[in-house]
Formats: sequence, C-alpha cells, structure tokens
Amino acid sequence: MIIEASGKIPIISHADEKEYQVKLREKLSEEVAEFLESGNREELADILEVVYALAQQQGLSVSALEHVRAQKAAERGGFSQRIILKEVKE
Repeated sequence: MIIEASGKIPIISHADEKEYQVKLREKLSEEVAEFLESGNREELADILEVVYALAQQQGLSVSALEHVRAQKAAERGGFSQRIILKEVKE
C-alpha cells in the first residue's frame, strides 16, 4: 500500500453494504470536486473507478453500464457535439 510505503500505518475496517454505498457516494463527490479544482485527468480516472464500483453495487458490469450510457446517448444525444440546451418553451 502507498500508506505503508511511506512508513505510516493505515487503520481500516470493512464496510457493510449500506456504509459502502454511503462511502462510495461521498468518494464520488470528493473526486468530482478534486477534478473540478484541478482539471487533472488522473482525477477523471478516479471518478471512473468510483462509478464502476457504484455500478457493480447495483449489479451492473462495466460493459452493461457502457451499454446503458450508449443507449441513452443514442436516444437523447450526448455531449460530443457541444450543444447546450438553454431553455424549453411550452
């Protein structure tokens, strides 16, 4: 572990399902904030890691999650064309 390599001792516990879900959501928020502050691509990788763990917790594999993402993009559009929705009038 990185912590041990630095000469420190990590104190750990194992989370039950409910605590794990809470901690993953907290971690996602933390990683998004770090990316927004730094713009660092490594933070994007950290965000993906947390998203994959959240998907797994919901019974989705990475490929199943990607399928859901691609299906939504096909139905509703994605972000690659840089189109910004400003308003919806009725």
